[in-house]
Amino acid sequence: MASIARRLIPLFDRVLIERFVAETKSKGGIMIPEKAQGKIQSGTVVAVGPGYRNDKGEVVPTTVQTGDKVLLPEYGGTKVEIEDKEYYLFRDSEILGKWQN
Repeated sequence: MASIARRLIPLFDRVLIERFVAETKSKGGIMIPEKAQGKIQSGTVVAVGPGYRNDKGEVVPTTVQTGDKVLLPEYGGTKVEIEDKEYYLFRDSEILGKWQN
């Protein structure tokens, strides 16, 4: 993941996220069809932008850091493919929450 963060640096208050992978097999070993799999609404922050500027011109930093596990909205984000992997760009304000370790 570190090489991805060096290749794509989000601008302003944007955050690059790698979504968690959906389970394709049940605990009993049965394959789950793609349509039956739920959309994964969690992911790991790969890279963050420096933040946005407020009305006074001061930079307000993002609320998440690289490596944080976050809760995402069902829809939104911009899909980006890097080295055959899917990542998503979200605004910091679109992220719903952050998981505690």
